[in-house]
Amino acid sequence: MIITRSPLRITLGGGGTDLPSFYKKYGGFLVAGAIDKYVFTSIIKPYEDGIFLKYSKIEKKNSISRVSHPIIREALKKYDKNLKRIEITTLADVPSGTGLGSSGSFTNSLIKALFSYKNKNISAKKLAEESCNIEINKLKEPIGKQDQYISAFGGLKKIYFKKDGKVIVKKLEVKQDTYKKLEQNLLLFFTGYTRSASKILKKQNVMSNKKNPEMLKNLNEVKKIGYQSCHLLENNDLDQFGELLNYNWKKKIERSPEGVNKRIKFLYNDALNNGAIGGKLVGAGGGGFLMFYCRDKKSLKKRMSKFNIQELNFHFDNRGTKTI
Repeated sequence: MIITRSPLRITLGGGGTDLPSFYKKYGGFLVAGAIDKYVFTSIIKPYEDGIFLKYSKIEKKNSISRVSHPIIREALKKYDKNLKRIEITTLADVPSGTGLGSSGSFTNSLIKALFSYKNKNISAKKLAEESCNIEINKLKEPIGKQDQYISAFGGLKKIYFKKDGKVIVKKLEVKQDTYKKLEQNLLLFFTGYTRSASKILKKQNVMSNKKNPEMLKNLNEVKKIGYQSCHLLENNDLDQFGELLNYNWKKKIERSPEGVNKRIKFLYNDALNNGAIGGKLVGAGGGGFLMFYCRDKKSLKKRMSKFNIQELNFHFDNRGTKTI
């Protein structure tokens, strides 16, 4: 049996500038961290011919072309098109549609498992490239590239998206004390809503391609936030980083007002009055997890518990996608 795991992620600044519709014109930049919540893939060889798939649904097909799951179908077509017998099972620590980059992690985990199943290695860089190729080029999803890259590499990273399509991943140079303090004072709370990132990002994609001046101005400002976040984190100025999260939140609402409902706005504003310095909705918006950097995390936890808002405890993952 082959088992792989691929970490989910949180974006710390610059999210949204990783979409090709933006970075191919202006270049993108963001800071992100992989966390110890994972998508797992296992592969075994069954005792009979057939393609057996177990994810949120169960499939049994006699050919790859008949597989319903688009990512699994495209991956099998590319890496083992003559395959007659395989059983693939996927599981996740957190539901999809919650803003933690589960689709990119899923694709990374799957491709890594398929390579390991054939006793082949694949580098983190190549893995991220292959995942992006399937999701963005093959399946035409209107998404960015950060999820695949941060999940493949792990850790705290600064990621540059060049106009020519090249992606450069560098380690975020933070002191150990900063690393620990950031990990301790960043809190994630599930809003209770899930959503499709593709639907939300499609609007951004269309407006960027049409060179909508308001959208481009917003994203260029978000890119600046990414660089500012990087500077503050590398200089141990975490309170200012928390304040910057709040500014990032406002820019996201400007970009996608439909992605933040009254309930989420209420929870966010209430958190600022109960221990949080600043925060943001992780991912494209519409639901998922609220992330806060806190001055008083005990007060915030107590307050959120009164609304039955579940916290997701986490640590950073420094391993990236791996075979276990």
